[in-house]
Amino acid sequence: MLELSHISKNFRSIPAVRDVSFVLREGEVLGYLGPNGSGKSTTVKMVIGLIKPTKGHVLFNGKKIHDDLPAYRALLGYVPEEAQVYTHLSGLEYLQLVGRLRGMEERLIETKARELLKLLSLEAAQYSALSDYSKGMKQRVLIAASLLHDPKLIVFDEPLSGLDAVSARLFKDLLVLLAKEGKAILYISHVLEVVERVCDRVIVLSKGSVVADA
Repeated sequence: MLELSHISKNFRSIPAVRDVSFVLREGEVLGYLGPNGSGKSTTVKMVIGLIKPTKGHVLFNGKKIHDDLPAYRALLGYVPEEAQVYTHLSGLEYLQLVGRLRGMEERLIETKARELLKLLSLEAAQYSALSDYSKGMKQRVLIAASLLHDPKLIVFDEPLSGLDAVSARLFKDLLVLLAKEGKAILYISHVLEVVERVCDRVIVLSKGSVVADA
């Protein structure tokens, strides 16, 4: 499904990612692990199409993502590490906004938004302003937003950041459910213990290069 083919990224001739290759298949949870500064964030930006590789290609279903970026992003769900949201909106209103920006039908937005808020234990707070949400609750809203359009590929960038123990457990159960539905999941983290628990396979990155894939 998702393939990184010998991608490298340089910033002012300084390499951030060096010749990284891997394939992520349907129903697989792939952990992408490394210390701060190892090149994880740069890889994520290339995977979501925010920046282009200096060398190599990012492919989705055999096609280069930059050949038709809007079509690729329509199949992509992304949860950033920092929960940046419009705090004057309620949880439900935020999901409605995301759905409309993605061109979804109003009836489908309403149904999916309420289902996801219930699934992520946010139903009681759906009408409250996001400014009143805890960091973990905002993170769960972003997770809901990433799943609203039923993506085929989901990228989680440090998704447990700010989540309490109950929310973290809920998220781990959600990962299992998504994988069973055939979603391809790329899980970015620097915490080995968490990655080992939730991922089928782990790639370890160091100084921009893959040092392990098993």
